[in-house]
Amino acid sequence: MQVILLERVVNLGSLGEVVKVRNGYARNFLIPQGIARRATDEALKEFEERRAELEKAQADREAAAKSVAERMEGLSVEVSEKAGVDGRLFGSVTSQVIAGALREKGFEVDKSMVRLAEGPLKNVGEHKVSVAFHGDVSVEITVVVSAATV
Repeated sequence: MQVILLERVVNLGSLGEVVKVRNGYARNFLIPQGIARRATDEALKEFEERRAELEKAQADREAAAKSVAERMEGLSVEVSEKAGVDGRLFGSVTSQVIAGALREKGFEVDKSMVRLAEGPLKNVGEHKVSVAFHGDVSVEITVVVSAATV
């Protein structure tokens, strides 16, 4: 199915591009999320009329993401979990836990924004974690996992 992208999508294309994607991806994700629209003649004409408005909205979202990323640059978040004597956690620190810790610090972060390159954190110590706000805007923070006292 061919769709018009209404915003930039990583590894797919940028605003206004007509790309071919699988039907399920378009029907179940891109179109319901408002990220894309079917590429019909009528939709292409409507997009060209709204292009400036969509570009401005995308630029505003990107600027807001950059300002939050600048405030978060170099941030360190501490998470406490139960651990054994060897420093391995009984559970793990997931993106949801890290997003919750960031929300406590006053940042609007969803768990899908937290990128754990090697999966959930399973050891005590300092870990570098990436938080992606918008297509190209991401920041690296430090998550300090400590052993909880029982």
